Amino acid sequence: MIAGPRGGLADERLLRLAADGDGDAFAELYRRHLSLVLTFLSRHCPRPDLAADLAAETFVAALSSLRERDSQPSSAVPWLLTIARNKLIDSVRRGEVEDAARRKLGLERIELDDEDLEQVERLTSATDLDAILVELLPRDQVEAVMAHVIDERDYEDIARELKTSNAVIRKRVSRGLGGLRKHLERRR
Repeated sequence: MIAGPRGGLADERLLRLAADGDGDAFAELYRRHLSLVLTFLSRHCPRPDLAADLAAETFVAALSSLRERDSQPSSAVPWLLTIARNKLIDSVRRGEVEDAARRKLGLERIELDDEDLEQVERLTSATDLDAILVELLPRDQVEAVMAHVIDERDYEDIARELKTSNAVIRKRVSRGLGGLRKHLERRR
């Protein structure tokens, strides 16, 4: 991947710059995290075009949120995955991908052709989220992150299954996401 004009900056700095209206900073966040967001969504979407639409809506909603907030999120990865998860849940409830954020910003919908869909599949197949997690994190954190973030299970359910407390599961998820964030930032 070719680094953009803001390629050497940490996510937290990019978030601050993007919140202040720096389009290059937001573009760098997009480049860094698109494959991760697409991979997450493709695990739950039957078709790559739906995953791509939801990823686009995720980033448009993120940009809109940055413009409207008094404070920016402290960490890009969990924030983007939370937005993606919410977009996915909303689309399942409605039976379609919602595009209010895109329309609010006056952005045109991009129609995907076969080549675009193949690119989505290449990006998601090249990002093996399970393997990344197993390589980077202790087993207990992988288990907690996969259950909570990827499988969208609540803390109580996971704690009950693993015979531990909600607080322990929350800490494992937090540490796991922090470890993943640090890894992604080192790759830049």
